Amino acid sequence: MTQHPITPPPELIEQWMQDHTTKYDLARQAAQWGADQELEACCEYLVRCAQWEPWEPEDIDELRTARRPKPPSLKKQALEQLDGIAAVFRMSHGGDLVCDTIRRAIEALPE
Repeated sequence: MTQHPITPPPELIEQWMQDHTTKYDLARQAAQWGADQELEACCEYLVRCAQWEPWEPEDIDELRTARRPKPPSLKKQALEQLDGIAAVFRMSHGGDLVCDTIRRAIEALPE
């Protein structure tokens, strides 16, 4: 039987089995690993073929970023929630919720 080119090595599978206590966690880890391998293979293919002009290395970084976006920071999540709370307050009470001190405190936090 021919092995698919994106198959984790047995040692890695063993490590995952030790690290994960549920089948769900193990399956999620394996799916993420496979997706990451496929993305890297696509990036390598694009670099090797460079079928567009002008080609820049940043194009590959842009592809990686688009396909593996980082989750929003805790700071960004907090500001979005604060905006949501203010919007609900505005709709239900007809006025603005004064939360400028909370907003300034959140904005002062590092990313």
